[in-house]
Amino acid sequence: MNFFRTALLLAALTALFLVVGQVLGGRQGMIIALVMAVGMNFFAYWFSDKMVLSMSGAHEVSAHDAPEFHGIVAQLAERAQLPMPRVYIIDSDQPNAFATGRNPQNAAVAATTGLLHQLSREEIAGVMAHELAHVKHRDMLTMSIAATISGAIGMLGTLFMFSGMFGGRSEDRPNPLAALALMILAPLGATLVQMGISRSREYEADRLGAEICGNPLWLASALARIENNVRGGVPNYQAERNPATAHMYIANPLSGGGLRSLFSTHPAMEDRIARLEAMAQSHGPVSGGYAPARAAASSPWGTPRPRQRGPWG
Repeated sequence: MNFFRTALLLAALTALFLVVGQVLGGRQGMIIALVMAVGMNFFAYWFSDKMVLSMSGAHEVSAHDAPEFHGIVAQLAERAQLPMPRVYIIDSDQPNAFATGRNPQNAAVAATTGLLHQLSREEIAGVMAHELAHVKHRDMLTMSIAATISGAIGMLGTLFMFSGMFGGRSEDRPNPLAALALMILAPLGATLVQMGISRSREYEADRLGAEICGNPLWLASALARIENNVRGGVPNYQAERNPATAHMYIANPLSGGGLRSLFSTHPAMEDRIARLEAMAQSHGPVSGGYAPARAAASSPWGTPRPRQRGPWG
């Protein structure tokens, strides 16, 4: 059902894009919209992962650089029957993580130093299992395309406004007031559709991630800890400077409420935690589930450092 809903929302977003082009510029506008959609989706397919990693200030680490963290990801990838993704670390005190890449063969996962410092190994396993669930379902490509089309709808209105396409008396051109209303409402509608896609995929990644790591409560505990830090005002400066990357993270990294909270691409954390707790009560830990390996005196990135332990640590 989630896959059907995602496909339906993507189709609606694409249709909205073409309708905006048709209304604002007639047949010529629809052609421009189609060319823009193809071009921007091509760019998103090939380069969105590199762009997101760069904008987030992520740096790649090897098994030598971060043996324990790398090992957690490797064990989970094997359990999920996925190729080993590239592993990145982001220098940020806010605990958070994301995955990117157009397919499992070209995937990357990234975690902040805050997440590695503050969460237990089991909680880290829950978070990274969630990110690998996104990889397994190719969600990052879907959400990148959704974000690209959503942004292009706003760009399309600006393009037509400044290109002089509203001039003249051609019957193929829209009423200026109707066009102005569409340029205001269409980006809002596109944002709502993008939110629907992102929230649907987050719920599904929580479910599959809990299955991959073997214990829904590990991820539930991690989400609660992450939410407490974000609400407590721990900033993610890279995400604040580049809010277009916010929908990639496991939790909304942006501080402040108001419209940012209203138009968040993430489901309410309380709902996600409640679903995971219900899953744990219904199914319990998965038989033969993942068991995080422990190193005596090293943190997940190889440097001895004390950190808090979660309730399952």
